[in-house]
Amino acid sequence: MTTQTAALAGFTQADFDVFGIEGLEDRMAAIQNQIQPKFRAIGERLSVDAAVHAGNEMYLHVARHARRKVNPPKDTWLAICSNKRGYKAHPHFQLGLFDDHLFLWLALIYEVPNKSNIATAFLNQIDDVIAAVPKDYVLSLDHMKKESTAVSGMSKQDWKDALIRFRDVQKAELLIGRHVQADDAILRDGDALLALASSTYETLMPLYRMASI
Repeated sequence: MTTQTAALAGFTQADFDVFGIEGLEDRMAAIQNQIQPKFRAIGERLSVDAAVHAGNEMYLHVARHARRKVNPPKDTWLAICSNKRGYKAHPHFQLGLFDDHLFLWLALIYEVPNKSNIATAFLNQIDDVIAAVPKDYVLSLDHMKKESTAVSGMSKQDWKDALIRFRDVQKAELLIGRHVQADDAILRDGDALLALASSTYETLMPLYRMASI
């Protein structure tokens, strides 16, 4: 007798509307009660898939926004990485929401201690890095901003400039992945979103491995 896995809940407009709630306490309550249960459900499945492709255990972390005392968060996310205790100091994968889109990232944020070594490794294999990233993906140098650059419009020099900035500027970051607009039907279907996220992370896994040095 086979047991059927329950369908995953997707994200609805009501989830994106959370970021219009005024005040830290009320917005955090909505994030915790409405969005984080979905993060945990999809993240548990994603971490299993990521572990298969990474070849080692991968752990789920859900952003707590614990440092915030006044301003409510403009976005929220889950993170998956090989470290059980935390993710910020390690290469990791993210799935998260701003008010108008969902993001899927391979994230190398400023807390990563060996940014210089990672950037150098990427620069030394720049052609392989560029070839690994599909043209419909996007790149960001700051996880706190919505803006991103379409990979399709980036030249080799643009890639080099981004990697040099990541290497040389203390607060610079490198995030590579996908944006999905809030009204995209795929977000309503949790299983379809899981498949999209899992395939995105699989595509980016060679860069994750290169960064895990």
